[in-house]
Amino acid sequence: MHDDAPRLTDSALTAAALAAAIDAAGDPDDAAFLQRFFKTGSGQYGEGDIFVGVRVPATRAVVKRYERMPLAEAVALLASPVHEHRLAALLVMVRQAEVARRPRTDDEVARQALHHAYLDAVREGRVNNWDLVDSTAEVLVGEMVRDGIGDASLLDRLAASASLWERRVAVIATFADIRAGDAGPTLRLAAGMLDDREDLIQKAVGWMLREVGKRVDRDLLTGFLDEHAPRMPRTMLSYATEHLTPAERAAYRARR
Repeated sequence: MHDDAPRLTDSALTAAALAAAIDAAGDPDDAAFLQRFFKTGSGQYGEGDIFVGVRVPATRAVVKRYERMPLAEAVALLASPVHEHRLAALLVMVRQAEVARRPRTDDEVARQALHHAYLDAVREGRVNNWDLVDSTAEVLVGEMVRDGIGDASLLDRLAASASLWERRVAVIATFADIRAGDAGPTLRLAAGMLDDREDLIQKAVGWMLREVGKRVDRDLLTGFLDEHAPRMPRTMLSYATEHLTPAERAAYRARR
């Protein structure tokens, strides 16, 4: 898809049209690979998900032409069983939220609508794999809560959910706080998730802790590790200490 592609008319900005454009970009070999990569087998975290074989850069290229589609159409596409259809719909929503947050195009009503539509999709199981969460939670939840559009207690409620994906949304949403120089939400949620047995949560928490050390304050990371390393799951600790020196990493591992 090229940047000089003709602009679509409003009547063409439909869920069906975006789904068809994604399908046209699909590749059977990539579909087979993605089915395995995203763990869609029986008993795995992505069980039953369907792929048509469109990699993320190609999906983003298609989505670029549909960024002005009505929210109702994006929400309709979120009901699709096809993973790339749902990703495309979510990327439309992210782009619209980014535009609505700009000073020149500030639109709190639109942001609220996008935020609530996203939360509904999460609760309905439409945002049900790590790539879907990781490409959306910061903008559609984290920035909303930080800007006072979302409920201040939302992250804590999501973090306490029985749903793997709701918990991951909570963790990844704190990237918005980290980028703003505020490690508080990440450290609070991380301390409450030390006993989470899900590998995808341990990775997410470790990743956000690592970003606290990189982007906010290294001492905040090491202070958290000094207190909690003995209880941290191995995967979480490994991710959190990834950018420390080998000696520091070994010292924290030895405390488990």
